[in-house]
Amino acid sequence: MDMNHLARLRERYGDASGGDIFDPRFKAVADRIFSSSDRRKWPFSDVSTFLDAPYRPDGLDPQKPNLAGLDVALIGVPMDLGVTNRSGARFGPRAVRGIERIGPYEHALALAPMTQLKVADVGDVPMQSRYSLAECHADIEACFTQVVKAGVVPLAVGGDHSVTGSILKAVGRERPVGMVHIDAHCDSAGSYEGSKFHHGGPFREAVLAGVLDPHRCIQIGIRGGAEYLWEFSFDSGMTVIHAEEFSQMGLEATIAKARQVVGDGPTYVTFDVDALDPAYAPGTGTPEVGGLTPREVLGLLRGLRGLNIIGGDVMEVAPQYDSTTNTAQVGAQMLFEILCLVALSPAFQSPSTR
Repeated sequence: MDMNHLARLRERYGDASGGDIFDPRFKAVADRIFSSSDRRKWPFSDVSTFLDAPYRPDGLDPQKPNLAGLDVALIGVPMDLGVTNRSGARFGPRAVRGIERIGPYEHALALAPMTQLKVADVGDVPMQSRYSLAECHADIEACFTQVVKAGVVPLAVGGDHSVTGSILKAVGRERPVGMVHIDAHCDSAGSYEGSKFHHGGPFREAVLAGVLDPHRCIQIGIRGGAEYLWEFSFDSGMTVIHAEEFSQMGLEATIAKARQVVGDGPTYVTFDVDALDPAYAPGTGTPEVGGLTPREVLGLLRGLRGLNIIGGDVMEVAPQYDSTTNTAQVGAQMLFEILCLVALSPAFQSPSTR
């Protein structure tokens, strides 16, 4: 053993506490986390918020929303009236908020987004009726329109995937956006039983509303017996990569295809937890066997760094089917990854905008 090396280590670390960090890349993060050399907030204390972000309870006040100074608003959308199978995603935001110890550092992307962005959990979308699906969607669209008009990037947790259609109407109001959609289902079906607001159809609705550019949409992880319902995705020009094709192409080729499809225009990222095989994420309303692994989705999201990400969401966490909390854990981690992508997007990397 090199005794000189050991002496150096003893001199630097012998009396150091856990909060004494010397590498400048890590010290900047530690300095924001530790109140003294070894004390930090207990991860299981205080009110639960998304990613342990500061809570701004008046952020979505319908009369006077308090979004001043924020770069990113973390928003809950506890609504699952649009499900076609098992309900329960209304409890998704609460479950994801209950997951502690996500972040603050993303080792593969080498950043701590909370140190670069002003982020707050602004609570849940205020909705008028727990019974009317159409009214809920009007409230969702109005709420996210307020956020976008304030110049704040919205990141949402649902809720069933019908929610994303109304979010897109807010973020795509001024210009159609592109989309990276990770899911088991294309969700581009038509109306059923008199309703266009269901979780199997938000992306047809968004394209027809003129807020989503189908030629800049890629849908990854698609599989299962509902394939016959997704004609619109192919006919409209969306790029569809089935789960089997993902395995054949490999991660790097899939990332390259996604980057080619969405280009440098404004892009929304939506992640449905049923993209994962139910072995990893059983807590969801419409599970499909043969899905992706969490590591594959992490790699996919990390591969989107530098794209123009203007919003995103995590949908379909239904905790009552999730006895181990695995699904909520995955949902929270993917929310964190999307937050990292926002921090790495051109709007927040340009010195003129900071």
